[in-house]
Amino acid sequence: MTSHYDAVIIGGGHNGLVCAFYLARAGYRVRILERRAVVGGAAVTEEFHPGFRNSTASYTVSLLNPRVIRDMKLADHGYRVIERPVSNFLPQPDGGYLKLGGGLERTQGEFRKFSAKDAETLPSYYAALEVVADLLRDLVLKSPPNVGDGMTMVIDALRQGWRISGLGIEQQRDVLDLFTKSARTILDSWFESDAVKAAFGFDAVVGNYASPDTPGSAYVLLHHVFGEVNGKKGAWGHAVGGMGAITTAMAAVVRAMGVEISLEAPVASVLVDGDRAVGVRLDGGEEVTGRCVIANVGPKLLYERLMAPSDLPADFRRRIGAFNVGSGTFRMNVALSALPDFTCLPGVGEHHQSGIILAPTLDYMDRAFLDAKRDGWSRAPIVEMLIPSTVDDSLAPPGCHVASLFCQQFAPVLPDGRNWDDEREAAADAIVATVEAQAPRFADSIIARQIHSPLDLERKFGLVGGDIMHGHLSLDQMWSARPVLGHGAYRGPLKGLYMCGAGTHPGGGVTGAPGHNAARAVLKDGAIWNRWR
Repeated sequence: MTSHYDAVIIGGGHNGLVCAFYLARAGYRVRILERRAVVGGAAVTEEFHPGFRNSTASYTVSLLNPRVIRDMKLADHGYRVIERPVSNFLPQPDGGYLKLGGGLERTQGEFRKFSAKDAETLPSYYAALEVVADLLRDLVLKSPPNVGDGMTMVIDALRQGWRISGLGIEQQRDVLDLFTKSARTILDSWFESDAVKAAFGFDAVVGNYASPDTPGSAYVLLHHVFGEVNGKKGAWGHAVGGMGAITTAMAAVVRAMGVEISLEAPVASVLVDGDRAVGVRLDGGEEVTGRCVIANVGPKLLYERLMAPSDLPADFRRRIGAFNVGSGTFRMNVALSALPDFTCLPGVGEHHQSGIILAPTLDYMDRAFLDAKRDGWSRAPIVEMLIPSTVDDSLAPPGCHVASLFCQQFAPVLPDGRNWDDEREAAADAIVATVEAQAPRFADSIIARQIHSPLDLERKFGLVGGDIMHGHLSLDQMWSARPVLGHGAYRGPLKGLYMCGAGTHPGGGVTGAPGHNAARAVLKDGAIWNRWR
């Protein structure tokens, strides 16, 4: 059986839904093929224990682009985000703690507990970071200049480089530093307190299997601060109903526009005719053809598992083989009978609504990475805990809670032939013990837990190597070189083949930007095709 569409999208994650929206708005007949029984990719809300629901993988909101929210009118379909009262809460080894966020003056007051100098430096640091963050915001919804496109590439490069050339020399230096240096090098140049540096340095290792000493890690820090919540730049929040509420709203929007979403429809291979992608074949044998095929999966999955090597240029195939994946992420959801009670700040408070960061220093983060490189996973891992049920009581029964445990420094592939299936429970125990060290009796409050090792993330969500970013955010895999130089503008190496996932610019996170930008590339090429057919 064969059916034909204008566009066939592989994967029903948020970027695929965004891409479908813009294509359908332009009159395209679109079909989305989703492997799982639920739409949303890694941005889904699921019940993992009777009465307990949580965002299964992706877990917090900031980076979703305001234009996407407006264009899709998501607020009319239940999209609502509650801002965190403070961004992050970091218990410290000496029994103290630091809260980050809640306004400049409040954060400065927190910093003064550790360093008066750092408190006074903070406004200048924020100002420097905001200049670069604004550059990123300006580039997020622009296709990178594509090497090989002649004068088009030159014109695009000049347009996008104009903002940088207009900056003062000090700001240009900040741009260079943040794109090339390590997070520690940057933070050491601004601050003296270990706690303060950890508060900012945490963002540099989120979804980044690297040390804060790794060159380029400063950009990952920056990648996590160019978003906004409810118009407030740099803020983070909880999606009411979990992250699945976002993709459920998106799915409702595109279905109303005529987009077909097929669930439990795993794609087995991309169909190729000569130098053109012409459709896909499903596991069950059905063929779905289209004028274009758009992949909302990572480059490794697309080119190494869904396409025959003979259909790809040899050099491209070799470079995709070298494309670096593996974010070092381990993800847990736990059902709790009570809120954790922290030794450094007992009782219930606003810190329970923040990102609770268990990684008190950059040295702690560095050791966690080195341990993971040597042993496969750190026995003292980096843990971020969010408890969304503190603001959304629909997620848990009365008096109970759900918590997301987002953990770093777990090797995508374990050394010495070991398997994640054999070690996932022990790793989960180490994570619980890390929380227990700061909140005694936390383990006793756990009713149930859902574990996603890097291997589980690959099996369940198609994230090769468990990589939540679809590929490292390193300088050689960014902008025009994401995923491969010459194919950085959402177009694959075959005619009619496009990419709209996090393996393209601007990278990971629930942004919607790759979906938006890929749709624009498809529509541009479609206009040319219609003109000359």
